[in-house]
Amino acid sequence: MSEMWQNWRQKSRYCEVSRVCVPLVMGMAATTVMEFTDRIFLAHYSVNALSAVVPAGVSAFLILCFLGGIAGYCSVFIAQYHGAGKPEKIGTTLWQGLFFTFFSGGILLGIAFFVTEPLFALVGHSPEVRLLENQYFKILCQGGILHVAIQALSGFFTGRGMTRTVMLANIVGMVINIPLNYALINGVWGMPELGIQGAGIATVVSWAVVVLCLGLPVFSCRFRQEFKLMETMKLDWVLMQRLLRYGVPGALQFSLDIFAFTFFILIVGRMGTVPLAASNIVISISSLAFMPALGFSFGMSSLTGQALGRGRPDEARSAAWSGIHILLLYTVPLGAAFVFVPEFIISIFMNRENMGGEYDAILVMGINLLKLVAMYILLDVFYMIFAAVLKGAGDTRFLLYAISGATLCVMLIPLFTGITYLGMDIYMAWGCIVLFIATLSAMISWRYHGGKWEQMLVIEKG
Repeated sequence: MSEMWQNWRQKSRYCEVSRVCVPLVMGMAATTVMEFTDRIFLAHYSVNALSAVVPAGVSAFLILCFLGGIAGYCSVFIAQYHGAGKPEKIGTTLWQGLFFTFFSGGILLGIAFFVTEPLFALVGHSPEVRLLENQYFKILCQGGILHVAIQALSGFFTGRGMTRTVMLANIVGMVINIPLNYALINGVWGMPELGIQGAGIATVVSWAVVVLCLGLPVFSCRFRQEFKLMETMKLDWVLMQRLLRYGVPGALQFSLDIFAFTFFILIVGRMGTVPLAASNIVISISSLAFMPALGFSFGMSSLTGQALGRGRPDEARSAAWSGIHILLLYTVPLGAAFVFVPEFIISIFMNRENMGGEYDAILVMGINLLKLVAMYILLDVFYMIFAAVLKGAGDTRFLLYAISGATLCVMLIPLFTGITYLGMDIYMAWGCIVLFIATLSAMISWRYHGGKWEQMLVIEKG
């Protein structure tokens, strides 16, 4: 046993994983705090604003994740070029991500002006909630090019393992966002009272700050010279095609994951205000587990890309298991808190004065739902880490096939049929989420242990 432990200690990569992933987790924590306070401010502002912010926010996030996922996939190319010792290709890769960002801006403006109202009319929420959903969604889409730019610029640092810059940029964005959010929602400190529109504007402003914090160091004199950023400012069709070839399935995989939850929120809204509000609160709380796991997944894709670029898949395996161990140290206590002190956690999001007679019903339902969340966040650790390894290798088509099948068969069909025709209650609906995560975890784990990803590269060989 001691020999086995000593062998693992020699192969483990806890320090390197922590150095790369923890700053990304801190950056995601800053994003989580922004969303957390956003929900809290709106919950205390009005129950309609709370009911609208999650469906509209998740719907916008779904679109932004797809476009940002493609631009951000340049981090995998940069990681593999970095591992292979080809710094001359890093600048060219970054520019392909930025060119795609500009293209995304036009798409997002079209969605903001032509898709917003038909989308939320189709959802079928109450007129009061739908009006607020339209306002919030449109603002996020209009400023969404900034979110996509963040992903591309972050990839320049994440792909090379320099994640502290990304962390600091997100923290600065959070520091700007929180007071601005409060002021624009409630109309204090000389600001106009804009409610949910103020929350959207504050988010876009914080994105602009993060872009500035990332863009300035990217185009500093040091990096301009090291990676020839001015000389490589051109559209490379071959590299762009490779970015799209691997990035689109990778982005679709993550977007379909988010779409499953978006569909869930939208269709649960048909059950009434209490199930919708309780589910919105619980999903907001579950981001405390999801965002750190997401931060680890970004770092793990980078570490995998670097290891495969060096021709060392064994290093990627060691990093994956080290990441799982570290992430479980956070997730297990969090799940225990969801089980043993759920009322305290949920009460942060609730205001009896604004929620009136629905307060007790929302509280009881939220407590029960939070216990289901405690089940799936542990499974999510394995899904997120193993999926990140596959993504860092370029095995994005399998990820797309897996998430597509699970979304259709475990989420969309059962939820739509059950809620629309069979009278499925809110607890059975959340049971579908637990089964969905369990299915994904099983499929991705099987693919990871199969080892095919160890022979993959997204960059040219040699």
